Amino acid sequence: MYGLIWRILPGPAWLKVVESLLIVAAIVYGLFFYAYPWVATMLPEPGSTVGSGE
Repeated sequence: MYGLIWRILPGPAWLKVVESLLIVAAIVYGLFFYAYPWVATMLPEPGSTVGSGE
């Protein structure tokens, strides 16, 4: 899989590294700002596990 992606990316090796880093950064951005918040809306609210002290 990684070899296929490496062959598809255009340019010399240094440019492929830069492109790969940009792709990884875009994926991480998408996960943190879109995917994870969307999944968090489907999770139940956590209950309190600490007593009120009474």
